[in-house]
Amino acid sequence: MKFTPEKLIDMLIKMYKIRFFEEKVDYLFALGLVHGTMHLSIGQEAVAVGAISTLKPDDYILSTHRGHGHCIAKGADINLMMAEFLGKETGYCRGRGGSMHIADVEKGNLGATGVVGGGIPIASGVGLSIKMRKTGQVVICFFGDGAANQGAFHESLNLAAIWKLPVIFLCENNMYGMSMSVEKAFAIENIAKRAGSYGFPGEVVDGNYVLAVYKVVLKAVERARKGKGPSLIECKTYRWKGHSKSDQNLYRSKEEIESWKMKCPIKRFKEKLIAEKIITNEEIKIIEENAKNIIEKAVDFAKNSPEPSVEEIFDGVYS
Repeated sequence: MKFTPEKLIDMLIKMYKIRFFEEKVDYLFALGLVHGTMHLSIGQEAVAVGAISTLKPDDYILSTHRGHGHCIAKGADINLMMAEFLGKETGYCRGRGGSMHIADVEKGNLGATGVVGGGIPIASGVGLSIKMRKTGQVVICFFGDGAANQGAFHESLNLAAIWKLPVIFLCENNMYGMSMSVEKAFAIENIAKRAGSYGFPGEVVDGNYVLAVYKVVLKAVERARKGKGPSLIECKTYRWKGHSKSDQNLYRSKEEIESWKMKCPIKRFKEKLIAEKIITNEEIKIIEENAKNIIEKAVDFAKNSPEPSVEEIFDGVYS
């Protein structure tokens, strides 16, 4: 599979934006400027970028509580994302949604949910809508390993299989559902094996290598567009940070975390591009600085944005 240098560099840029965005909001949370909680995907950038790079602009995604990377990879306005984090009126959800509930319907991001596995049945509904409208679109549904043990997971995959819906069910297996290791939560080695129960393909891929993710997801996307139905893809990856901001990481060792940091998806991809003379160290430094500047400008935009007014606080509340 051949990639243009522009495509490869674009993937690297997006991965840097995700990493720097999350490092910045982690810092802002520590200052008390971000309310509620957050779930960071630092270390998992290759999954979001590799998967979403296979899509057309009008294709859909459904995200999770750990979804900042999905937003950015699908082309979100980082200014509006940052404003949402800081609870400002200019945010995607007018400051009401925060970290876990960003939606960007114009870009095909149908939203995140704080409910574990909550997007999976919605994905089958979106797939049915696509099929009925005959638009040729697809939807990628992201979820974690913990969600794969929800009843809705099995119901939704079965429905998608029966009706051959254009859904790519993408499990980001970062080895822990909160503090529960996959070794204790599953009697099988690979979650993707469950696809066989429903009669469609299941594949496991190295979730820390962006081009491997791209290749496997592209095959599933092309299959879905041809009307052949869903696929289940399991991306093996790792989150460097805790489950959420209240997680003290008592269930895993520092040695384990450091061993996965050695497999950093950004470092790995960057070194590949340098080795193949697609980019130079000097050009990477420029990319890093540009990405950091975009994040800093987003912080300024958010800080200078108005707070939601008390008079309109109930807008969008149905009852």
